[in-house]
Amino acid sequence: MKNILTKSGKLSVFFALVTLLVVSVSGQNKLRTALDYDGDNKADFTVFRPSTSIWYINKSSGGADPYIFQYFGIANTDYMAPGDFDGDGKGDVSVWRDTDGKWYRLNSSNNVFVVIPFGITGDEPVQRDYDGDGKTDLAVVRRTNGAMIWYVLRSSDGGFVAYQFGLATDYTAPGDYDGDGKFDFAVQRPGASANAQATFYILRSGDAGFSIVNWGLSNDLVVPGDYDGDGKTDLAVVREGATPTSNLIWYILRSSDGGFNAVSFGITGDDLNVQNDYDGDGKADIAIWRNSNGSFYVLRSSDGIMSVVQWGSSNDFPVAAYDTH
Repeated sequence: MKNILTKSGKLSVFFALVTLLVVSVSGQNKLRTALDYDGDNKADFTVFRPSTSIWYINKSSGGADPYIFQYFGIANTDYMAPGDFDGDGKGDVSVWRDTDGKWYRLNSSNNVFVVIPFGITGDEPVQRDYDGDGKTDLAVVRRTNGAMIWYVLRSSDGGFVAYQFGLATDYTAPGDYDGDGKFDFAVQRPGASANAQATFYILRSGDAGFSIVNWGLSNDLVVPGDYDGDGKTDLAVVREGATPTSNLIWYILRSSDGGFNAVSFGITGDDLNVQNDYDGDGKADIAIWRNSNGSFYVLRSSDGIMSVVQWGSSNDFPVAAYDTH
């Protein structure tokens, strides 16, 4: 069984606003904003270095001050939890601390340091915009008594949501699957064996209905994103190979037309999945960060060309990996 923290988890683990439609904000753009620290509508390459607890941010806009080096967080204790919590259209440096259940962040709008208790030891941070107000909501998942409980602190009104959705053995997969501008509770449920069919269960925020979709295998990694640019999160998984040198295979079920893509991109034993919108076209780019050379490899959705950017060093953690589960 795969480790739930392997690709989304603690900082020590190596081996985690623009409209597309007139009436709806794309979930992909909100995920992009979580890592867009300069506000140019492109995700920025960002790594956390456990040995120094420094975030290294390579701003895609460049300019006279193209980099941000920010000391923030504690290795072995914190989960990277980026988002646009203050609603200014830029990503905020943020972590959730497992030992005390508190959220620590620096607001990009005013550089104010904010600490908010929400969650307890053993929870999993799943911060997203669940109420559709353009701000990332504090949220955690708690696995207890065989069930998965979602706890959300709404930024729109300060209200609190506690909702049981999923089993304790499921994997979280939040996304805006119905394209209403709000993130939906969703899980990937593994089958009886590693090679058995996995099933996604989605609680749609638009109409409170359920979607059940068989997609991928039990051991596949969930890599949500809007890969076709229709304003809806696509069901997407990455399949690791049998050996460390085997290729990673991305399987994407397009919400726009029900078709699918199968793309070989990345290496099983060396790469972390870091999908996001790096070229600013409103679509998720297939992307990985390679530990052996500290480089981002991005298959740009805008033109199909692969770009390579060296940023970071071996044993850093790419912050974009927080959205792989």
